[in-house]
Amino acid sequence: MIPVILSGGSGTRLWPLSRAKKPKQFLPLLNDKSMLQNTVLRLKGLANLQQPIVICNEDHRFMVAEQFRELGQGTPTILLEPQGRNTAPAIAVAALQALQVDTDPVLLVLAADHAIKDIPAFHQAIEQALPAAEAGKLVTFGIVPTSAHTGYGYIKQGKSLTESLSSNVFTVQAFQEKPDAVTAQKFVDGGNYFWNSGMFMFKASAFLAELRQFSPDILQAVEQALALAKTDLDFIRLDNEAFSASPSNSIDYAVMEKSANAVMVSLDAGWSDVGSWDSLWQVMAKDEAGNACRGDVMLEQCRNSYINAEERLVTVIGLDDVIVVETKDAVLVANKAHIQGVKNIVSKLQSYGRSEVEFHREVFRPWGKYDSINNGERFQVKHITVKPGAKLSVQKHHHRAEHWVVVSGTALVRNGDKEFLVSENESTYIPLGVIHSLENPGKIALELIEVQSGSYLGEDDIVRFEDKYGRD
Repeated sequence: MIPVILSGGSGTRLWPLSRAKKPKQFLPLLNDKSMLQNTVLRLKGLANLQQPIVICNEDHRFMVAEQFRELGQGTPTILLEPQGRNTAPAIAVAALQALQVDTDPVLLVLAADHAIKDIPAFHQAIEQALPAAEAGKLVTFGIVPTSAHTGYGYIKQGKSLTESLSSNVFTVQAFQEKPDAVTAQKFVDGGNYFWNSGMFMFKASAFLAELRQFSPDILQAVEQALALAKTDLDFIRLDNEAFSASPSNSIDYAVMEKSANAVMVSLDAGWSDVGSWDSLWQVMAKDEAGNACRGDVMLEQCRNSYINAEERLVTVIGLDDVIVVETKDAVLVANKAHIQGVKNIVSKLQSYGRSEVEFHREVFRPWGKYDSINNGERFQVKHITVKPGAKLSVQKHHHRAEHWVVVSGTALVRNGDKEFLVSENESTYIPLGVIHSLENPGKIALELIEVQSGSYLGEDDIVRFEDKYGRD
């Protein structure tokens, strides 16, 4: 069995923690591991698992690789989407890739950003689904509903499949769109409707056969995209033109709703898609007043609230049912009843061209990270961290000069035609227009302060001559 992990979401409803360049699947929302890492770790204990296939967009490729490296559980196959085309093309290209490494594996399709509390129950559902998947069925996992939720699609359960060798496999009678509150309550009261989890299990050939029948244009596009793909370091970069020609469609619309082979396994394991701050509050541990807190938080007379302090002390007094999220460069305060308005705030920020939609103040790069700690009209100050053995690109700038002060570790600096070491409490100056590079030759992280000065300090003022990470 090959896990296929879909990691292309943007998670805008969890702004300001989740942002386009580092969305929720890469964040430690529930514990000290990211959502992606928890997705991988909860597979431990399943039999006959191969290395995962991860589908993500190009901006996130180094974060995926780094988070797997931190887990120390091997290197996945990482497929890079040139642009998002929804789940059907993503799963299709993963199925085609899987057939290149195995005869006809079973695929376990998972989202990178779900929460599951009861891991044994999750494993049991997978084991119950496996015989049906091996028999050519397309298995989806229906979540036993705990409320009349209007934010999820629903699956109507049909008859039991005794030939599946499991009493927990049923035909799918219907897929239902996200209902209104009255309809959702009827679904839950009926006892035969389940939340649509977006998790699946099937043989690669079985899925591709159904896709060929119901959405051949998707299959044709992704076949071409994979045939023309380029290997870039540890990544497989799908062909842009071919992949972009695929219709954008979900697996439900493209295949599952039309297939006579769709079946469902019920899952009662404390599942959540963590799609909003309210849903995150629901799955977190709480105090006796119903408050869920992370970071340096002090409360007085508050109930049923979620408070996240990332950078400083946050105090809240006399408020119930609120969401407070503090980051280095933005603060969100909202009533839980109106938390869906976060999407409207993100849209407004996008229309104003605000960088807080895309980036955190702390920005991660394949070589490490930087934090813009201060800036003015003609200057910017950054705290730069370079991982051991990592190197920034050989580059120059047309509009800015840079002054580097090493505070920890050792830097190997190229400055024009000279190359030299800069140690702690030493500094060097990079004039405007001079070709330069920065490398950490040591065994510990290199920490330095960079002071930029000039007429334009944007990140796009970079001319790269050489880059070990394959960036343009």
